Amino acid sequence: MARGARDIQLQELKDTISQLNTTISAQTTVIVQLQKTLQDAESREAEHQKREAVLQEQIDYLTKKLFGASSERRHEEIDGQLSLFDEAEALQSDDILVPDVETIVKEHKRKAKTTLEEKLKGIPVEEVVVDIPDEDKICPQCGTPLEYIGKELIRRELEYIPAKVKVKEYVSYHYGCPECKNTDEPYIIKAKLDKKPLMKHSLASESSVAWTIYQKYGNALPLYRQEKDWEQYGIELSRTTLANWIIYCSKHYFDPLYQFFHRKLLERNFLMADETPVQVLNEPGRRAESKSYMWVYRTGEDGLPPIIMYGYSETRAGENAKNFLKGFEGYLECDGYQGYNKVPGITRCCCWAHVRRYLIDAIPKGKQYDYTNPAVQGVQYCNKLFEIEDSINRKKVSYEERHKLRLQKEQPVLEAFFEWLDSQNPVRNSRLDKAVNYINHRREFLTSYLEDGRCSFSNNASENAIRPFTVGRKNWLFSDSPAGATASATVYSIVEMAKAHELNIYEYIKYILSQRPSKDWTDEQLETIAPWNQDVIEKCKR
Repeated sequence: MARGARDIQLQELKDTISQLNTTISAQTTVIVQLQKTLQDAESREAEHQKREAVLQEQIDYLTKKLFGASSERRHEEIDGQLSLFDEAEALQSDDILVPDVETIVKEHKRKAKTTLEEKLKGIPVEEVVVDIPDEDKICPQCGTPLEYIGKELIRRELEYIPAKVKVKEYVSYHYGCPECKNTDEPYIIKAKLDKKPLMKHSLASESSVAWTIYQKYGNALPLYRQEKDWEQYGIELSRTTLANWIIYCSKHYFDPLYQFFHRKLLERNFLMADETPVQVLNEPGRRAESKSYMWVYRTGEDGLPPIIMYGYSETRAGENAKNFLKGFEGYLECDGYQGYNKVPGITRCCCWAHVRRYLIDAIPKGKQYDYTNPAVQGVQYCNKLFEIEDSINRKKVSYEERHKLRLQKEQPVLEAFFEWLDSQNPVRNSRLDKAVNYINHRREFLTSYLEDGRCSFSNNASENAIRPFTVGRKNWLFSDSPAGATASATVYSIVEMAKAHELNIYEYIKYILSQRPSKDWTDEQLETIAPWNQDVIEKCKR
Protein backbone atom coordinates (compact mmCIF):
# COMPACT_ATOMS: atom_id res chain seq x y z
CA MET A 1 0.00 0.00 0.00
CA ALA A 2 2.83 2.39 0.91
CA ARG A 3 4.63 1.50 -2.31
CA GLY A 4 1.47 2.23 -4.25
CA ALA A 5 1.20 5.67 -2.62
CA ARG A 6 4.81 6.43 -3.43
CA ASP A 7 4.30 5.40 -7.06
CA ILE A 8 1.29 7.67 -7.31
CA GLN A 9 3.23 10.56 -5.76
CA LEU A 10 6.16 9.95 -8.10
CA GLN A 11 3.86 9.87 -11.09
CA GLU A 12 2.28 13.16 -9.96
CA LEU A 13 5.73 14.74 -9.71
CA LYS A 14 6.60 13.50 -13.19
CA ASP A 15 3.36 14.92 -14.54
CA THR A 16 4.10 18.24 -12.82
CA ILE A 17 7.60 18.33 -14.33
CA SER A 18 6.16 17.54 -17.74
CA GLN A 19 3.63 20.37 -17.39
CA LEU A 20 6.34 22.75 -16.24
CA ASN A 21 8.50 21.78 -19.22
CA THR A 22 5.55 22.38 -21.53
CA THR A 23 4.91 25.75 -19.86
CA ILE A 24 8.60 26.68 -20.09
CA SER A 25 8.67 25.67 -23.75
CA ALA A 26 5.58 27.77 -24.44
CA GLN A 27 7.01 30.72 -22.52
CA THR A 28 10.32 30.33 -24.37
CA THR A 29 8.44 30.41 -27.67
CA VAL A 30 6.57 33.53 -26.51
CA ILE A 31 9.85 35.15 -25.41
CA VAL A 32 11.48 34.35 -28.74
CA GLN A 33 8.48 35.79 -30.56
CA LEU A 34 8.55 38.88 -28.35
CA GLN A 35 12.28 39.29 -28.92
CA LYS A 36 11.76 38.98 -32.67
CA THR A 37 8.90 41.46 -32.53
CA LEU A 38 11.09 43.81 -30.52
CA GLN A 39 13.98 43.41 -32.95
CA ASP A 40 11.63 44.03 -35.88
CA ALA A 41 10.29 47.11 -34.12
CA GLU A 42 13.83 48.32 -33.42
CA SER A 43 14.79 47.61 -37.05
CA ARG A 44 11.73 49.50 -38.27
CA GLU A 45 12.53 52.32 -35.89
CA ALA A 46 16.12 52.44 -37.13
CA GLU A 47 14.90 52.38 -40.73
CA HIS A 48 12.37 55.08 -39.85
CA GLN A 49 15.12 57.17 -38.29
CA LYS A 50 17.26 56.72 -41.41
CA ARG A 51 14.38 57.79 -43.63
CA GLU A 52 13.68 60.70 -41.30
CA ALA A 53 17.36 61.70 -41.42
CA VAL A 54 17.34 61.52 -45.25
CA LEU A 55 14.18 63.63 -45.41
CA GLN A 56 15.60 66.16 -42.95
CA GLU A 57 18.77 66.25 -45.01
CA GLN A 58 16.68 66.95 -48.10
CA ILE A 59 14.83 69.75 -46.29
CA ASP A 60 18.13 71.30 -45.18
CA TYR A 61 19.49 71.00 -48.73
CA LEU A 62 16.47 72.66 -50.32
CA THR A 63 16.47 75.38 -47.65
CA LYS A 64 20.13 76.06 -48.34
CA LYS A 65 19.47 76.19 -52.09
CA LEU A 66 16.54 78.56 -51.59
CA PHE A 67 17.95 80.89 -48.94
CA GLY A 68 21.68 80.15 -48.69
CA ALA A 69 24.59 81.78 -50.46
CA SER A 70 25.12 80.51 -54.00
CA SER A 71 28.82 81.34 -54.14
CA GLU A 72 31.24 78.46 -54.63
CA ARG A 73 34.10 80.33 -53.01
CA ARG A 74 36.35 78.03 -51.05
CA HIS A 75 36.57 78.76 -47.31
CA GLU A 76 39.93 77.25 -46.52
CA GLU A 77 41.38 80.50 -45.13
CA ILE A 78 38.83 81.41 -42.47
CA ASP A 79 40.42 82.59 -39.23
CA GLY A 80 40.45 79.98 -36.51
CA GLN A 81 39.65 77.10 -38.88
CA LEU A 82 42.11 74.40 -39.86
CA SER A 83 41.76 72.55 -43.11
CA LEU A 84 41.53 68.79 -43.08
CA PHE A 85 45.09 68.57 -44.38
CA ASP A 86 46.54 71.08 -41.90
CA GLU A 87 44.74 69.37 -39.03
CA ALA A 88 46.05 65.99 -40.09
CA GLU A 89 49.60 67.33 -40.09
CA ALA A 90 49.15 69.11 -36.76
CA LEU A 91 47.79 66.03 -34.97
CA GLN A 92 50.08 63.55 -36.74
CA SER A 93 47.07 61.34 -37.45
CA ASP A 94 47.18 58.38 -39.82
CA ASP A 95 43.41 58.02 -40.02
CA ILE A 96 43.24 59.88 -43.30
CA LEU A 97 45.84 58.86 -45.86
CA VAL A 98 46.82 62.03 -47.66
CA PRO A 99 50.11 62.22 -49.54
CA ASP A 100 52.53 65.04 -48.92
CA VAL A 101 51.45 67.91 -51.11
CA GLU A 102 53.15 71.24 -51.38
CA THR A 103 51.34 73.77 -49.20
CA ILE A 104 50.20 76.76 -51.22
CA VAL A 105 49.80 80.08 -49.49
CA LYS A 106 47.68 82.51 -51.42
CA GLU A 107 49.23 85.83 -52.17
CA HIS A 108 47.49 88.87 -50.79
CA LYS A 109 47.46 91.53 -53.46
CA ARG A 110 45.33 94.58 -53.04
CA LYS A 111 43.75 95.55 -56.32
CA ALA A 112 45.02 98.90 -57.43
CA LYS A 113 42.32 101.54 -57.38
CA THR A 114 41.41 102.73 -60.86
CA THR A 115 42.29 106.38 -61.33
CA LEU A 116 39.77 108.83 -62.74
CA GLU A 117 41.97 109.37 -65.78
CA GLU A 118 41.89 105.62 -66.51
CA LYS A 119 38.10 105.53 -66.17
CA LEU A 120 37.68 108.42 -68.59
CA LYS A 121 40.19 107.16 -71.11
CA GLY A 122 38.76 107.20 -74.64
CA ILE A 123 35.75 109.37 -73.76
CA PRO A 124 35.53 112.66 -75.73
CA VAL A 125 36.21 115.74 -73.62
CA GLU A 126 34.50 119.11 -74.05
CA GLU A 127 36.25 121.95 -72.28
CA VAL A 128 33.94 124.50 -70.68
CA VAL A 129 35.91 127.73 -70.29
CA VAL A 130 35.21 129.74 -67.17
CA ASP A 131 36.57 133.22 -67.95
CA ILE A 132 36.37 136.64 -66.31
CA PRO A 133 34.62 139.55 -68.00
CA ASP A 134 36.72 141.75 -70.31
CA GLU A 135 36.31 144.76 -68.05
CA ASP A 136 37.96 142.83 -65.22
CA LYS A 137 41.04 142.01 -67.31
CA ILE A 138 42.72 145.30 -66.28
CA CYS A 139 44.97 145.63 -63.26
CA PRO A 140 43.13 147.74 -60.66
CA GLN A 141 46.47 148.99 -59.28
CA CYS A 142 48.14 150.36 -62.41
CA GLY A 143 45.59 149.98 -65.19
CA THR A 144 47.75 147.58 -67.24
CA PRO A 145 45.84 144.93 -69.31
CA LEU A 146 46.15 141.47 -67.73
CA GLU A 147 47.95 138.62 -69.53
CA TYR A 148 46.83 134.96 -69.65
CA ILE A 149 49.19 132.95 -67.44
CA GLY A 150 47.47 129.55 -67.15
CA LYS A 151 44.36 127.56 -66.27
CA GLU A 152 43.15 125.30 -63.48
CA LEU A 153 40.80 122.29 -63.61
CA ILE A 154 37.87 122.96 -61.29
CA ARG A 155 35.82 119.77 -61.70
CA ARG A 156 34.69 117.08 -64.15
CA GLU A 157 31.13 116.06 -64.98
CA LEU A 158 29.93 113.07 -66.95
CA GLU A 159 27.24 114.19 -69.37
CA TYR A 160 24.70 111.76 -70.80
CA ILE A 161 23.56 112.39 -74.36
CA PRO A 162 20.24 110.60 -75.01
CA ALA A 163 19.93 108.50 -78.14
CA LYS A 164 18.25 110.03 -81.16
CA VAL A 165 16.68 108.45 -84.20
CA LYS A 166 16.45 109.85 -87.68
CA VAL A 167 15.12 108.65 -91.00
CA LYS A 168 17.57 108.28 -93.88
CA GLU A 169 15.88 108.70 -97.24
CA TYR A 170 17.89 107.40 -100.16
CA VAL A 171 17.00 109.64 -103.10
CA SER A 172 18.18 108.77 -106.59
CA TYR A 173 19.05 111.73 -108.80
CA HIS A 174 18.07 111.51 -112.48
CA TYR A 175 19.82 113.34 -115.31
CA GLY A 176 18.77 113.90 -118.92
CA CYS A 177 20.31 115.51 -121.97
CA PRO A 178 18.58 118.84 -122.73
CA GLU A 179 19.45 118.54 -126.41
CA CYS A 180 17.99 115.07 -126.82
CA LYS A 181 14.90 115.40 -124.67
CA ASN A 182 12.66 116.22 -127.62
CA THR A 183 14.06 113.49 -129.84
CA ASP A 184 12.85 109.95 -130.34
CA GLU A 185 15.63 108.63 -128.07
CA PRO A 186 16.04 111.02 -125.13
CA TYR A 187 19.05 110.21 -122.97
CA ILE A 188 18.26 109.74 -119.25
CA ILE A 189 20.52 108.31 -116.55
CA LYS A 190 19.50 107.39 -113.00
CA ALA A 191 21.85 107.03 -110.03
CA LYS A 192 21.83 103.51 -108.59
CA LEU A 193 22.60 102.49 -105.01
CA ASP A 194 25.54 100.12 -104.78
CA LYS A 195 24.42 98.35 -101.60
CA LYS A 196 21.15 96.45 -101.41
CA PRO A 197 18.78 97.21 -98.50
CA LEU A 198 19.20 95.21 -95.31
CA MET A 199 15.56 94.09 -95.60
CA LYS A 200 13.25 94.92 -98.49
CA HIS A 201 10.27 97.16 -97.71
CA SER A 202 11.47 97.69 -94.15
CA LEU A 203 12.76 100.52 -91.97
CA ALA A 204 15.50 98.21 -90.70
CA SER A 205 19.04 99.56 -90.93
CA GLU A 206 22.38 98.22 -89.77
CA SER A 207 22.40 100.49 -86.73
CA SER A 208 18.76 99.91 -85.67
CA VAL A 209 19.00 96.12 -85.96
CA ALA A 210 22.40 96.05 -84.26
CA TRP A 211 21.04 98.12 -81.37
CA THR A 212 17.99 95.86 -81.00
CA ILE A 213 20.19 92.77 -80.94
CA TYR A 214 22.69 94.30 -78.53
CA GLN A 215 19.91 95.30 -76.12
CA LYS A 216 18.29 91.87 -76.11
CA TYR A 217 21.29 89.55 -76.27
CA GLY A 218 23.93 91.76 -74.72
CA ASN A 219 21.85 93.49 -72.02
CA ALA A 220 19.04 90.91 -71.62
CA LEU A 221 16.38 93.55 -72.43
CA PRO A 222 13.21 91.87 -73.79
CA LEU A 223 11.60 93.17 -76.96
CA TYR A 224 8.46 94.40 -75.21
CA ARG A 225 10.64 96.78 -73.16
CA GLN A 226 12.54 97.85 -76.24
CA GLU A 227 9.19 98.56 -77.86
CA LYS A 228 8.58 101.19 -75.17
CA ASP A 229 12.07 102.64 -75.65
CA TRP A 230 11.44 103.17 -79.36
CA GLU A 231 8.24 105.00 -78.44
CA GLN A 232 10.33 107.33 -76.29
CA TYR A 233 12.52 107.98 -79.32
CA GLY A 234 9.41 108.98 -81.27
CA ILE A 235 8.84 105.95 -83.48
CA GLU A 236 6.32 103.12 -83.06
CA LEU A 237 7.96 99.72 -83.63
CA SER A 238 6.10 96.64 -82.42
CA ARG A 239 7.90 93.76 -80.79
CA THR A 240 6.75 91.61 -83.72
CA THR A 241 8.62 93.91 -86.09
CA LEU A 242 11.73 93.79 -83.92
CA ALA A 243 11.54 89.97 -83.74
CA ASN A 244 11.22 89.78 -87.53
CA TRP A 245 14.33 91.95 -87.88
CA ILE A 246 16.31 89.57 -85.67
CA ILE A 247 15.08 86.37 -87.32
CA TYR A 248 15.61 87.67 -90.86
CA CYS A 249 19.14 88.98 -90.19
CA SER A 250 20.05 85.85 -88.27
CA LYS A 251 19.00 83.63 -91.18
CA HIS A 252 20.47 85.69 -94.03
CA TYR A 253 23.56 87.39 -92.55
CA PHE A 254 24.60 85.71 -89.30
CA ASP A 255 24.00 82.09 -90.24
CA PRO A 256 26.82 81.94 -92.86
CA LEU A 257 29.25 83.20 -90.21
CA TYR A 258 27.73 80.81 -87.65
CA GLN A 259 28.32 77.85 -89.98
CA PHE A 260 31.89 79.06 -90.53
CA PHE A 261 32.46 79.13 -86.76
CA HIS A 262 31.00 75.62 -86.56
CA ARG A 263 33.48 74.30 -89.12
CA LYS A 264 36.34 75.96 -87.25
CA LEU A 265 35.11 74.53 -83.95
CA LEU A 266 35.18 70.95 -85.22
CA GLU A 267 38.80 71.37 -86.32
CA ARG A 268 39.92 71.83 -82.72
CA ASN A 269 41.02 69.06 -80.37
CA PHE A 270 39.82 70.45 -77.03
CA LEU A 271 36.17 71.42 -76.58
CA MET A 272 33.75 72.08 -73.72
CA ALA A 273 29.95 71.70 -73.60
CA ASP A 274 26.96 72.45 -71.41
CA GLU A 275 23.18 72.70 -71.77
CA THR A 276 20.26 74.46 -70.08
CA PRO A 277 16.45 74.32 -70.44
CA VAL A 278 14.46 76.80 -72.53
CA GLN A 279 10.72 77.04 -73.16
CA VAL A 280 9.53 77.31 -76.76
CA LEU A 281 5.78 77.86 -77.04
CA ASN A 282 4.87 76.80 -80.58
CA GLU A 283 6.83 73.64 -81.31
CA PRO A 284 4.97 71.33 -83.72
CA GLY A 285 3.39 68.39 -81.94
CA ARG A 286 4.48 69.50 -78.46
CA ARG A 287 2.77 71.23 -75.57
CA ALA A 288 3.75 74.79 -74.75
CA GLU A 289 4.98 73.63 -71.32
CA SER A 290 7.41 71.12 -72.84
CA LYS A 291 11.04 71.59 -71.93
CA SER A 292 13.46 72.30 -74.76
CA TYR A 293 17.20 72.91 -74.51
CA MET A 294 19.87 75.40 -75.45
CA TRP A 295 23.36 73.93 -75.76
CA VAL A 296 26.67 75.75 -75.65
CA TYR A 297 29.86 74.41 -77.23
CA ARG A 298 33.14 76.22 -76.92
CA THR A 299 36.84 75.68 -77.43
CA GLY A 300 38.99 74.77 -74.46
CA GLU A 301 42.37 75.87 -73.18
CA ASP A 302 44.37 75.28 -76.34
CA GLY A 303 45.79 78.80 -76.66
CA LEU A 304 43.97 79.49 -79.96
CA PRO A 305 41.25 82.12 -80.56
CA PRO A 306 38.14 81.15 -78.58
CA ILE A 307 35.01 79.97 -80.39
CA ILE A 308 31.67 79.95 -78.54
CA MET A 309 28.53 78.53 -80.13
CA TYR A 310 24.93 77.96 -79.06
CA GLY A 311 22.57 75.35 -80.45
CA TYR A 312 18.82 74.85 -79.93
CA SER A 313 17.11 71.47 -79.76
CA GLU A 314 13.67 70.21 -78.75
CA THR A 315 15.05 67.62 -76.33
CA ARG A 316 18.09 66.89 -74.20
CA ALA A 317 18.82 63.64 -76.03
CA GLY A 318 22.50 62.89 -76.51
CA GLU A 319 21.84 62.61 -80.25
CA ASN A 320 21.79 66.43 -80.37
CA ALA A 321 25.36 66.66 -79.08
CA LYS A 322 26.35 63.79 -81.36
CA ASN A 323 24.97 65.56 -84.43
CA PHE A 324 26.44 68.95 -83.57
CA LEU A 325 29.88 67.51 -82.86
CA LYS A 326 29.92 65.14 -85.84
CA GLY A 327 33.48 64.97 -87.11
CA PHE A 328 35.10 66.17 -83.88
CA GLU A 329 37.84 64.02 -82.38
CA GLY A 330 39.58 64.99 -79.20
CA TYR A 331 38.89 65.83 -75.56
CA LEU A 332 35.43 67.02 -74.51
CA GLU A 333 35.08 68.68 -71.10
CA CYS A 334 31.50 68.48 -69.77
CA ASP A 335 29.41 67.75 -66.72
CA GLY A 336 28.23 64.28 -65.71
CA TYR A 337 25.32 64.06 -68.16
CA GLN A 338 25.49 60.62 -69.76
CA GLY A 339 24.09 61.86 -73.08
CA TYR A 340 27.58 63.02 -74.07
CA ASN A 341 28.64 59.37 -74.18
CA LYS A 342 26.83 59.14 -77.53
CA VAL A 343 29.42 61.42 -79.15
CA PRO A 344 31.85 59.00 -80.89
CA GLY A 345 35.59 59.38 -81.17
CA ILE A 346 36.06 61.57 -78.09
CA THR A 347 37.77 61.34 -74.72
CA ARG A 348 35.49 62.71 -72.03
CA CYS A 349 36.79 64.87 -69.22
CA CYS A 350 34.35 65.32 -66.35
CA CYS A 351 34.17 68.53 -64.34
CA TRP A 352 35.65 68.60 -60.85
CA ALA A 353 33.54 71.62 -59.92
CA HIS A 354 30.47 69.37 -60.25
CA VAL A 355 32.08 66.76 -57.98
CA ARG A 356 32.73 69.41 -55.40
CA ARG A 357 29.13 70.69 -55.61
CA TYR A 358 27.73 67.21 -54.98
CA LEU A 359 29.93 66.83 -51.91
CA ILE A 360 29.08 70.32 -50.62
CA ASP A 361 25.38 69.48 -50.96
CA ALA A 362 26.00 66.36 -48.85
CA ILE A 363 27.38 68.30 -45.87
CA PRO A 364 24.81 68.29 -43.03
CA LYS A 365 23.58 71.59 -41.72
CA GLY A 366 26.10 73.20 -39.37
CA LYS A 367 28.83 70.61 -40.12
CA GLN A 368 30.90 72.66 -42.58
CA TYR A 369 33.99 72.50 -40.36
CA ASP A 370 33.50 69.04 -38.84
CA TYR A 371 36.42 67.21 -40.45
CA THR A 372 35.19 63.87 -39.13
CA ASN A 373 32.23 64.20 -41.50
CA PRO A 374 32.85 62.27 -44.74
CA ALA A 375 31.33 64.93 -47.01
CA VAL A 376 33.58 67.60 -45.49
CA GLN A 377 36.58 65.36 -46.05
CA GLY A 378 35.60 64.92 -49.70
CA VAL A 379 35.27 68.68 -50.17
CA GLN A 380 38.72 69.17 -48.67
CA TYR A 381 40.22 66.81 -51.22
CA CYS A 382 38.55 68.81 -53.99
CA ASN A 383 39.73 72.09 -52.48
CA LYS A 384 43.28 70.79 -52.42
CA LEU A 385 43.06 69.87 -56.11
CA PHE A 386 41.70 73.32 -56.95
CA GLU A 387 44.51 74.97 -54.95
CA ILE A 388 47.17 73.01 -56.81
CA GLU A 389 45.50 73.72 -60.16
CA ASP A 390 45.33 77.45 -59.35
CA SER A 391 48.97 77.53 -58.33
CA ILE A 392 50.02 75.83 -61.57
CA ASN A 393 47.96 78.23 -63.69
CA ARG A 394 49.37 81.27 -61.88
CA LYS A 395 52.84 80.23 -62.98
CA LYS A 396 51.76 80.60 -66.64
CA VAL A 397 53.79 77.56 -67.65
CA SER A 398 53.61 75.78 -71.01
CA TYR A 399 51.06 73.04 -71.57
CA GLU A 400 53.79 70.42 -71.45
CA GLU A 401 54.98 71.74 -68.08
CA ARG A 402 51.41 71.89 -66.78
CA HIS A 403 50.99 68.24 -67.76
CA LYS A 404 54.12 67.30 -65.78
CA LEU A 405 53.13 69.36 -62.73
CA ARG A 406 49.67 67.80 -62.67
CA LEU A 407 51.13 64.31 -62.68
CA GLN A 408 53.59 65.27 -59.98
CA LYS A 409 51.28 67.16 -57.63
CA GLU A 410 47.67 66.29 -58.40
CA GLN A 411 47.83 62.58 -59.20
CA PRO A 412 48.81 61.62 -55.62
CA VAL A 413 45.85 63.60 -54.25
CA LEU A 414 43.56 61.92 -56.78
CA GLU A 415 44.76 58.48 -55.72
CA ALA A 416 44.17 59.33 -52.06
CA PHE A 417 40.74 60.73 -52.89
CA PHE A 418 39.58 57.58 -54.67
CA GLU A 419 41.01 55.42 -51.88
CA TRP A 420 38.95 57.51 -49.44
CA LEU A 421 35.92 57.17 -51.73
CA ASP A 422 36.16 53.36 -51.75
CA SER A 423 36.02 53.33 -47.95
CA GLN A 424 32.68 55.17 -47.81
CA ASN A 425 29.44 53.38 -46.95
CA PRO A 426 26.80 56.13 -46.86
CA VAL A 427 23.14 55.77 -45.92
CA ARG A 428 21.12 54.76 -48.95
CA ASN A 429 19.47 57.64 -50.82
CA SER A 430 21.29 60.22 -48.69
CA ARG A 431 22.99 63.20 -50.31
CA LEU A 432 26.37 61.58 -49.67
CA ASP A 433 25.15 58.35 -51.27
CA LYS A 434 24.17 60.33 -54.38
CA ALA A 435 27.53 62.09 -54.42
CA VAL A 436 29.47 58.81 -54.08
CA ASN A 437 27.43 57.19 -56.87
CA TYR A 438 27.87 60.25 -59.10
CA ILE A 439 31.65 60.11 -58.68
CA ASN A 440 31.96 56.34 -59.03
CA HIS A 441 29.99 56.30 -62.29
CA ARG A 442 32.35 58.93 -63.77
CA ARG A 443 35.62 57.90 -62.21
CA GLU A 444 37.43 57.21 -65.48
CA PHE A 445 36.40 60.62 -66.86
CA LEU A 446 37.65 62.47 -63.77
CA THR A 447 41.28 61.54 -64.35
CA SER A 448 41.46 61.84 -68.15
CA TYR A 449 42.43 65.53 -67.88
CA LEU A 450 45.86 64.32 -66.71
CA GLU A 451 46.60 63.03 -70.23
CA ASP A 452 47.26 66.46 -71.76
CA GLY A 453 48.10 69.86 -70.31
CA ARG A 454 45.54 71.51 -72.60
CA CYS A 455 42.67 69.60 -70.98
CA SER A 456 40.52 71.62 -68.60
CA PHE A 457 40.18 70.75 -64.93
CA SER A 458 36.59 72.02 -64.69
CA ASN A 459 33.75 72.98 -67.00
CA ASN A 460 33.41 76.48 -65.53
CA ALA A 461 34.33 78.19 -68.81
CA SER A 462 31.34 76.71 -70.67
CA GLU A 463 29.06 77.41 -67.71
CA ASN A 464 30.20 81.04 -67.81
CA ALA A 465 29.50 81.06 -71.56
CA ILE A 466 25.92 79.87 -71.10
CA ARG A 467 25.24 82.19 -68.16
CA PRO A 468 24.29 85.21 -70.36
CA PHE A 469 21.54 83.06 -71.87
CA THR A 470 20.21 82.05 -68.43
CA VAL A 471 20.24 85.69 -67.31
CA GLY A 472 18.34 86.74 -70.43
CA ARG A 473 15.90 83.85 -69.98
CA LYS A 474 14.81 85.30 -66.63
CA ASN A 475 13.67 88.43 -68.45
CA TRP A 476 12.17 87.17 -71.71
CA LEU A 477 11.13 83.78 -70.20
CA PHE A 478 10.50 81.90 -73.46
CA SER A 479 10.86 81.81 -77.22
CA ASP A 480 7.72 81.98 -79.31
CA SER A 481 8.75 79.55 -82.06
CA PRO A 482 11.56 77.19 -83.11
CA ALA A 483 12.64 79.82 -85.66
CA GLY A 484 13.00 82.33 -82.84
CA ALA A 485 14.94 79.87 -80.67
CA THR A 486 17.25 79.04 -83.59
CA ALA A 487 17.78 82.75 -84.28
CA SER A 488 18.57 83.30 -80.60
CA ALA A 489 21.16 80.52 -80.68
CA THR A 490 22.81 82.07 -83.73
CA VAL A 491 22.79 85.63 -82.41
CA TYR A 492 23.97 84.61 -78.93
CA SER A 493 26.91 82.91 -80.63
CA ILE A 494 27.86 86.14 -82.43
CA VAL A 495 27.44 88.23 -79.26
CA GLU A 496 29.50 85.87 -77.09
CA MET A 497 32.21 85.68 -79.75
CA ALA A 498 32.44 89.48 -79.66
CA LYS A 499 32.74 89.38 -75.87
CA ALA A 500 35.38 86.67 -75.93
CA HIS A 501 37.51 88.73 -78.31
CA GLU A 502 36.92 91.96 -76.35
CA LEU A 503 35.08 93.70 -79.17
CA ASN A 504 32.37 96.32 -78.89
CA ILE A 505 29.29 94.11 -79.34
CA TYR A 506 27.14 96.76 -81.02
CA GLU A 507 29.90 97.83 -83.39
CA TYR A 508 30.72 94.24 -84.35
CA ILE A 509 27.11 93.36 -85.12
CA LYS A 510 26.71 96.55 -87.15
CA TYR A 511 29.94 95.76 -89.00
CA ILE A 512 28.73 92.26 -89.95
CA LEU A 513 25.42 93.65 -91.21
CA SER A 514 27.24 96.31 -93.22
CA GLN A 515 29.23 93.57 -95.01
CA ARG A 516 26.09 91.54 -95.86
CA PRO A 517 27.70 88.06 -95.72
CA SER A 518 25.77 85.38 -97.57
CA LYS A 519 25.81 81.61 -98.01
CA ASP A 520 27.82 82.14 -101.21
CA TRP A 521 30.78 83.55 -99.30
CA THR A 522 33.88 81.38 -99.11
CA ASP A 523 35.71 80.61 -95.87
CA GLU A 524 38.40 83.07 -96.96
CA GLN A 525 35.79 85.82 -97.21
CA LEU A 526 34.20 84.88 -93.89
CA GLU A 527 37.65 84.93 -92.30
CA THR A 528 37.80 88.68 -93.04
CA ILE A 529 34.83 89.38 -90.72
CA ALA A 530 35.77 86.88 -87.99
CA PRO A 531 36.30 88.52 -84.57
CA TRP A 532 39.96 87.45 -84.46
CA ASN A 533 40.75 89.25 -87.74
CA GLN A 534 43.07 92.17 -87.03
CA ASP A 535 41.12 94.60 -89.23
CA VAL A 536 37.92 93.73 -87.37
CA ILE A 537 39.66 94.24 -84.04
CA GLU A 538 40.78 97.72 -85.09
CA LYS A 539 37.31 98.71 -86.32
CA CYS A 540 35.27 97.20 -83.49
CA LYS A 541 37.50 97.37 -80.43
CA ARG A 542 36.01 98.61 -77.19
